[in-house]
Amino acid sequence: MPDTDAPDRPLLVLIAGPYLSGTDGDSAKIAANRAQLEAAALPIYERGHLPLLSEWLALPIIHAAGGREPGDAVFHAYQYPVAERLLARCDAVLRLPGASRGADMDVARAQVRGLPVYHHIDELPVRATSREGAAA
Repeated sequence: MPDTDAPDRPLLVLIAGPYLSGTDGDSAKIAANRAQLEAAALPIYERGHLPLLSEWLALPIIHAAGGREPGDAVFHAYQYPVAERLLARCDAVLRLPGASRGADMDVARAQVRGLPVYHHIDELPVRATSREGAAA
């Protein structure tokens, strides 16, 4: 288990929340959900950690495998397995509000692994050198 209390070590934080949930396949709603997820990335980075969304890794794989629509069979064949592999490398999960079966699975897997699950960015520890690399 990673030492999540080490103030000098950045955490790899999986951002989990609704992506397809509540969208009925509407691309504008999916984009809004993704924007909500991605909005957490900078604040996590500014606390000294490295944020990740499983979609950032899964979508290129899904497209290469022939996925054409969010939520199609190819999407489901790859999205959740990619998230599971990614979570095996993460140090923590930030669970954003909203119904999401996939995010709930991420939280359950994190808990089994003994990883911290945060529900608000302010709960994440702040690294002493959290602003390194930030624009002045």
